[in-house]
Amino acid sequence: MSTPTPSGQKTFEGGAVGFIGLGVMGRSLAGHLLTADYPVVVYTRTRATAESAVAAGAQWAATPAELAPRCKLIFTMVGFPADVEEVFLGPKGLVNSAAPGALLVDLTTSTPSLAKKITAAASARGLAALDAPVTGGDVGAKNGKLSIMVGGDAAAFARAEPVLSLFGSTIVYHGPAGSGQHAKMCNQIMIACSMIGMCEALAYARDAGLDAQNMLKSTSGGAAASWSLQNLAPRILNGNFAPGFYVKHFCKDLAIALSSAKEMQLDLPGLGLGEKLYRDLAASGHADDGTQALWKLYEGKTAKA
Repeated sequence: MSTPTPSGQKTFEGGAVGFIGLGVMGRSLAGHLLTADYPVVVYTRTRATAESAVAAGAQWAATPAELAPRCKLIFTMVGFPADVEEVFLGPKGLVNSAAPGALLVDLTTSTPSLAKKITAAASARGLAALDAPVTGGDVGAKNGKLSIMVGGDAAAFARAEPVLSLFGSTIVYHGPAGSGQHAKMCNQIMIACSMIGMCEALAYARDAGLDAQNMLKSTSGGAAASWSLQNLAPRILNGNFAPGFYVKHFCKDLAIALSSAKEMQLDLPGLGLGEKLYRDLAASGHADDGTQALWKLYEGKTAKA
């Protein structure tokens, strides 16, 4: 919850809001905090990435350990589970450095087991932690229209929800620690399978001699409509493979989903195919492209002589 100071400045429970990780999506989210007049402290591994946030009024911290004591609410959006573990549980991580009573919210897509580990470690030090992965890509982050899937203590969620509303239009509490990550795995499974279908439909339309734009006009308004079809198919047709979400990060997500499914003894062949195709895509040199670059595996395949 926001708390006004005697001067009228907004704070979170009397402290600043920290943001760690200013990548494709993190930059926009930190910007929403600044626009809402919260005092914001930022850290990212490459200082240059933070320059726009600092120019807009954010304070810079040289390390997570320097950031943590200054904030009562800290968001993280980093790359991989190993990064999450270091930032939270490393010797100079947030759990060891945060002020008593602080709330730690991880927006990264990570493993459910790590989310549980972080929550337990935070609780042992009188802190609260939430796993709150997001979906909606660069467009959703920029517009504050992300979907946010939250796991952790219900009381901690109630504290965070007003600030999370700056980032997203759909915010759902799913249950105890790890539940947010499990919900995100469901999301990634659906995206992987729909991206395969979308690319195969575009390949089929090409070889059938259809106008791809007209095909999208028909299908985007019918039962096949999806976020990917509306937002990523036009990028493919325009030859735009810049990342709204990196292939390398999607590979990480699908590997987590596949591992979690195996732990549950759940056979998901569509997920398995999606994970393989994206792994092949990354290996072919497209790890830093956007997920729509899956088309690269199809654009050279044609039935025409």
